[in-house]
Amino acid sequence: MVRKSRRGQPLLATLLRGRKRAGHTTRATRVLVDGIDMAGKTTLVHALVAELQARGYPAVRHRGMLSPHHPLVPALRILSQARQPDSWWTTTAYVFGGFLLDSLLVRFDPPLPRNKVIIQDGYGDRMVAFGMAGGPYLAAALMLRWPHTLAPFDLAVYVHASPEARAQRLDQGREHIDERDVRTVTDTTFTERFHAFHVHGVGRRHRRLLVIDSSDRDPAEMAKEIADQLLSAPPEPGPEQQP
Repeated sequence: MVRKSRRGQPLLATLLRGRKRAGHTTRATRVLVDGIDMAGKTTLVHALVAELQARGYPAVRHRGMLSPHHPLVPALRILSQARQPDSWWTTTAYVFGGFLLDSLLVRFDPPLPRNKVIIQDGYGDRMVAFGMAGGPYLAAALMLRWPHTLAPFDLAVYVHASPEARAQRLDQGREHIDERDVRTVTDTTFTERFHAFHVHGVGRRHRRLLVIDSSDRDPAEMAKEIADQLLSAPPEPGPEQQP
């Protein structure tokens, strides 16, 4: 369940109301949806945005770096994310030049719009986990040692799914299938390493972490559950996992 404030108010309502009352424009409420390829994270992002909007909370999908004026984004786009797990240089460039720098820039150059709930579709968490599963590479290992150097999120939702479910989604196809998509479905050892470093490693940095298995669940149902917890759930200690 999602943590409430000391006065018993839900996390999302407290953050939005507090920033509006104080006139803060420096940071929007951030929710991260991250996970292995073919786990359904992008589908869940869209469902969560729709669910929050239907409840009257302005929400938008966001991808890439949080800072809107990150100077190295054009250079990073030249590097293949699909080959990142097998490249120490690509991992180093994305982790240090991309997400670590972003965590510094976003303090002074926060994402837009600032008056909405930002639902982030993937972030440096998966880059670190891929770097450890494919390497391990030094850049990923350092971020695993100091995960709090990456930009924080008010809630992180890590999505995973069974190999059978992801293989079925791979067979059904999507607009773009790359070699990393195929590897995460066929190489179970690689995927197990990714999950271990993702959840128990870099996932330690988040204010609240929710782990969801999307194998046999409807995205709208999962989005409703996440929104319920954000808006009205009582506080529960410790990490939360949903079947």
